[in-house]
Amino acid sequence: MSADDLWKASTGQGVKVAVIDTGVSETPSLKGRVQPGKDLTRASGGPLDDYSSHGTTMAELIVGSGRGGLKGLAPGAEVISFRVGMGKRFADKPDSVPAAIRAAADSEAQIINMSFGDEFMRPSVKEAVRYAHSRGKLMFASVGNEAEKKNTIDYPAAHPNVTGVSAADKSGKVAKYSEFGPYVDFAAPGIDIPRWCDATFRSYCEEGGGTSSAAAIASASAALVWSKHPDWTANQVLRVLIDTAGRDWPKDEPSDYLGYGLIRPARNVVKGEGRPGPADIDPITNKKTPVTGSAAGGAAPSASASAPAASSQPSDAVAGAEPGADEGIDPLWMVLGGIAAAAVIAGGTFTVVRTRRRA
Repeated sequence: MSADDLWKASTGQGVKVAVIDTGVSETPSLKGRVQPGKDLTRASGGPLDDYSSHGTTMAELIVGSGRGGLKGLAPGAEVISFRVGMGKRFADKPDSVPAAIRAAADSEAQIINMSFGDEFMRPSVKEAVRYAHSRGKLMFASVGNEAEKKNTIDYPAAHPNVTGVSAADKSGKVAKYSEFGPYVDFAAPGIDIPRWCDATFRSYCEEGGGTSSAAAIASASAALVWSKHPDWTANQVLRVLIDTAGRDWPKDEPSDYLGYGLIRPARNVVKGEGRPGPADIDPITNKKTPVTGSAAGGAAPSASASAPAASSQPSDAVAGAEPGADEGIDPLWMVLGGIAAAAVIAGGTFTVVRTRRRA
């Protein structure tokens, strides 16, 4: 990622990232970098009380200072924590994700990170995503880590207006566990990423990563670009990330495994590559969108993005990729309430559509 060069040009200062997860505890590396958003779990604690360590790891990968912990890719940015219920312990509680997305949409955050997934497409989440998009938010979500077992389509990554992120190694090969399909938009590092081992926050485990970490690194990359160009809209930041992604295949033929390529923020932040284009056109759907914020009147384009792409190997064949890196972490799939799950299983109440969002 050329982090040392990146940080000379941008640290993400002035950008806030909403982390919708298991909460974010203020570790030494996150001291002064986390704001409480909202707790939607109806459980003890609050948004700054992580019940599993997953959300805290994501926050450190985005904004960690490196003092006593991980250094994030955008150490000058800030995180706003929105705690939701994930896993079996919250199976008997109402789903909190749609409310968290709406709360994040109403917050000062410009970017929303969602390092979780659910194989069921639920209208409540879709409507919440639509609302956040109307508020000018840029959303990233992990595509899932079950490719070797069942490779189901994952939401919210597959929802329109959410950018799905897969996991890759440093050479550009997609991880064997990383789920794939037409809803993958980018890839980011996701193998051998350190993580907090558990909610006691006593030690890190080396065998971490997964598409969760990849989504966090993608969110941090967007923060670096947005900090460098504060007058841009979410559309313009996303368009430049697409322009500058590392790939050796045509931009208009995204891979089902790596999407538009590997996130390479240095190509814009350091080298000035990439064109922001129109402020009000979604670069993936090519549809006109509401424009909020200071870029409503448009922004001047930056330097051309015609330089050669960084090295990345397209992996439409996953053979030879490294093994999964999420061992030891309980899957953080959203748990559906009994009524909703029964409706899905019994009658196909929700329709799963595998179409690329720009189609």
